[in-house]
Amino acid sequence: MSFLGFLLLGLIAGAIAKLILPGKQGGGWLITLLLGVVGALLGGWLGSAIFNVDMGGFFDIRSWLLAIGGSIVVLLIYGLIVGRGSKARS
Repeated sequence: MSFLGFLLLGLIAGAIAKLILPGKQGGGWLITLLLGVVGALLGGWLGSAIFNVDMGGFFDIRSWLLAIGGSIVVLLIYGLIVGRGSKARS
């Protein structure tokens, strides 16, 4: 998969992860892109390490499921970090 394809996959996976998770998550499209790309990397790494599944091409369903799953995990961690910091300031 090309670099631009991977960025697009990360952006879409991050946006889908934000839609799946309940509540209001902060951040704009740049944070969504970064969280999605990190999530896609995490999902690909976990998929290969645990399930012995590699990231396929852009249109492969495994790539999308791994990227979205990784993005959900990263978004949950991001919400815990950012939520904890904002509560401490109140």
